[in-house]
Amino acid sequence: MIYAIGIIGFIFGFIFGQFFLLFLLRHKTKEELLNNKQIRYTYGLLNWVIAGLCSYGLIILYQQ
Repeated sequence: MIYAIGIIGFIFGFIFGQFFLLFLLRHKTKEELLNNKQIRYTYGLLNWVIAGLCSYGLIILYQQ
């Protein structure tokens, strides 16, 4: 059951991360988003970190 909770937390964390990135990147132009690889790596990694933290947090909540 803990694996299911972890996967659900990861999916919801990934969705939350996408909404957070939508908020952070709202002032960037389409050209800048497509051509600047530094933005891609920085914000892409941020989304995976948010998903992992949400998964971990949901597992901790489930254990208690």
